[in-house]
Amino acid sequence: MAHLLHIDSSIQGDQSVSRKLTARAVEAWKAANPGGSVTYRDLGSNPLPHLDSTTAHAGFVAPDDRTPAQAASWALVEEVVGEIKDADTIVLGLPLYNYGAPSSVKAWVDHLIAPGLSLDPETREPLLGGREFLVIATRGGGYGAGTPREGWDHAEQWLPHGVSMAGLEPEFIIAELTLAHVTPAMSELIPLAEKSLARAEEDIDARWARGPLAA
Repeated sequence: MAHLLHIDSSIQGDQSVSRKLTARAVEAWKAANPGGSVTYRDLGSNPLPHLDSTTAHAGFVAPDDRTPAQAASWALVEEVVGEIKDADTIVLGLPLYNYGAPSSVKAWVDHLIAPGLSLDPETREPLLGGREFLVIATRGGGYGAGTPREGWDHAEQWLPHGVSMAGLEPEFIIAELTLAHVTPAMSELIPLAEKSLARAEEDIDARWARGPLAA
């Protein structure tokens, strides 16, 4: 049975564009995968803890030698990696905050990169490849070619590198200028914002329109 992992990371609640778009993607996936199941993780309202000096090296300590904090940290790593292993498809909502990914997404990636679980500890061979990984990225402004802030979106640049050690290869659907409707100085950009959102919705709707992608 097909299984999807749905991850949100926006802190904007019902006002979040990325949440609305990931929900749309999940419904499109369900329509193409009758009987498929979904696991949901909300990094925005329930973020993972950031790794610290006590827990960062828990995977390199023998299980019987781990402190309670290390054991709890490693159990969370196993949970995060296990969600990926169980999934055929991953849908991640990735808003742009201060020109980068939400810190909750960085923490998720830090838990995901785990020798012995997501990559071979000796050869460094990635162990989680072959999964469909759709990232729905939203940006309050415009960061495309020729714009004043071209190249300032460090989330899209970083994520493929961040997950590459695990073998994941993200594909992006992007909606830009999402703040145009609520920022007076951007009001003239509303038509472009609506066009960008419509394009993202069309790309989502077409993603699984012919059924699930071949493995």
